[in-house]
Amino acid sequence: MQVWIGRNGERFGPYTEDEVRQWMRDGTVRSDELGWYEGMTDWRPLGELFPGAQPATGSMPPTPPPFLGIQEAAAPDYATFWARVGAWIIDYVILMVPFTVIAMAMGMNGLMAEFLANAQHDQTAAFVAFSAATRPISFALVVLGFVYYVAFECSNWQATPGKMALGLRVTDVEGRRLTPARAAARNVVRLVNVISTLVPFVCYLVTAFTQRKQGVHDLVAGTYVLVGRAGKVADPAPVRSPGSFDA
Repeated sequence: MQVWIGRNGERFGPYTEDEVRQWMRDGTVRSDELGWYEGMTDWRPLGELFPGAQPATGSMPPTPPPFLGIQEAAAPDYATFWARVGAWIIDYVILMVPFTVIAMAMGMNGLMAEFLANAQHDQTAAFVAFSAATRPISFALVVLGFVYYVAFECSNWQATPGKMALGLRVTDVEGRRLTPARAAARNVVRLVNVISTLVPFVCYLVTAFTQRKQGVHDLVAGTYVLVGRAGKVADPAPVRSPGSFDA
């Protein structure tokens, strides 16, 4: 059994049950500190989880040092800019199939033929007319892309097919699965693409320069893109204790 320990609002672990019991016996961790293991719905005091691991009766356990024998949980492995670019390319190729079908169904072939015919007389006017005529198609494709990303990123997979192919997942800042609302907030940048192609480009470019590899859309929505597929490692519940303790 893998056990997590909560101290000062932070999570540490996971550790084996034997390690935790030994630390409780020698006073490295206290019985009133919080513990969690997979299957629990909330954090509970270690003394309740392991009642037989108390210091000997009458003994005075030493004041526990800050984290003697305990290592803080490893920092998340944030997906790099180029890994995210690779995932985007895979998703783009996948989306090209429904994009093409929808565009053809909405009359793209006829609009292209009309543009080529008009361009022989006035290229500028032909381009303006073509842009206006294809705006409904562009909007439909952007909305489809928006739904695609939101649906996959708030699913149990926590990732689009492109991200899954590269072993990535999207989480909130606590490492949890995104809610539909948070996934929508993260991907609203795709709707902005209807108005401007520059804004989404800048949002993604920021990923290469931020400490946790976050784009503007990640910073706004409070999300990370992490290395590792969803379900490979169980994420502990948020650290909570009635009334006071909340990580």
